[in-house]
Amino acid sequence: MYLYKTCNFLIISAVLACSLQNLYSQSSTPKTSSKGLKDYYKNYFPIGVAVSPRALQGPEAGLILQQFNSITPENAMKMGPIHPEENRYFWDDADAIVNFAQTNKLRIRGHNLCWHEQTPKWIFTDAQGKNVTKEVLLKRLKDHINAVVSRYKGKIYAWDVVNEAIDDDSTKFLRNSLWYQICGEDFIVKAFEYAHQADPNALLFYNDYNTERPEKTERVYQLLKKLKEAKVPVHGVGLQAHWSIYEPTEKELRNAIEKFSSLGLQIHFTEVDMSVYRWEKNRRERKEGESDAFTPELEQKQLEQYKKVFSIFREYKKAITSVTFWNISDKSTWLDSYPVRGRKNYPLLFDQNLQPKKVYWEVIKF
Repeated sequence: MYLYKTCNFLIISAVLACSLQNLYSQSSTPKTSSKGLKDYYKNYFPIGVAVSPRALQGPEAGLILQQFNSITPENAMKMGPIHPEENRYFWDDADAIVNFAQTNKLRIRGHNLCWHEQTPKWIFTDAQGKNVTKEVLLKRLKDHINAVVSRYKGKIYAWDVVNEAIDDDSTKFLRNSLWYQICGEDFIVKAFEYAHQADPNALLFYNDYNTERPEKTERVYQLLKKLKEAKVPVHGVGLQAHWSIYEPTEKELRNAIEKFSSLGLQIHFTEVDMSVYRWEKNRRERKEGESDAFTPELEQKQLEQYKKVFSIFREYKKAITSVTFWNISDKSTWLDSYPVRGRKNYPLLFDQNLQPKKVYWEVIKF
C-alpha cells in the first residue's frame, strides 16, 4: 500500500511539474501564429528563403510553408553542382526544389547562371588543360544557360544571371576572373542575352554583395547603366544584403536603393542575413578564446539593425519587389563556417530550435 501511494504521489508530482514547465515555456517563449512573414508583408513584397533539398521535409518544410512565399536554391542550381561535367547534368536537387515550390505554389528565384566561384574547371580548359578561346567559352556558357533556363522555363520567374562580377578592390572595376580574362566584359552581356533567349518572360538580375558601400554602389551602378544603355536585357539588381549588426548605415542603404531604382530596375534583396560579427572576407580559423556566444547585447544590436532595414524596405516598397533570407534559421547557416570555421553565428529571425527570436516580432510589428 505504501509503495502504491508513493508511486501515485510521484506520478502526480511529475504531471504537475510538467504542466508548470509547459506553462512557463508558453509564457516565456513566443510562438508564431498561423500568420507568417509572407502574410505580414503581403502588401509590400514576397518574402523568400534559400533552401537545400534536405529542408523540404520535416519541421523546416513546415516553417518554410508557414513563413515564406518564395524560395531560392542555395546551391543546387550553381554551375558546379548542376553541370559537373561537360556532357553531364545533375538535375535531382534542383528538380526537387522546383517540384516542392510548384506543389506548394511558391515563387522561385533561380540562382545563379554565371559566377567565378563554384564553377567546374572543365568549362575554362581544353583537353590539354589550357584555357579555351573566347569563342569556345561563350559557346559553353550559352549551352549551359540554355539547358538550365529552358528546363525550368515558366517555372522560375527570376534569375540571378551574373553574380559578383565587380572587383573587391575599389581601385578596379571588374573582377579579374577567368570569365573576364578570356572573354573581357562580353561574358556579362552574353549571359543576359542567352538567358533572355532561353526564357523571354523571365526577369533577369545582376547580383552582388557590399552594394551599399558607397564605392561599390558606384561601380555596380556604372556596370548596370552601361548594360541598360547597350539595351542588354537586364531587369533588376540583386543586392545580397549579407550584412552585420555594424553595417550598412541608414544613409548607405537609402542611397543604394535610390541610385539603382533611378535606372528603372527592380530591386531584390536576395541573400539577407545579419551577422553578429564584423565583416571579414578572407577565410580563417577560429582564434583561441574567441567567443561565439549570442549575448543579450548582440541580440539587441541585431534587433535594432533588422528593425531599421525592414522599416526602410517598407518605405521603398515601390522599388523593392522581393526580399529573400539566406537560410531558414540559426540551426544551420553558411556563416557558421564562413569566414571563420567553427564559429557559431546567429544571423536569422529563427533560432536553432526553429522558434522566432525577439527580432522576428520587431520585423512584423508595423
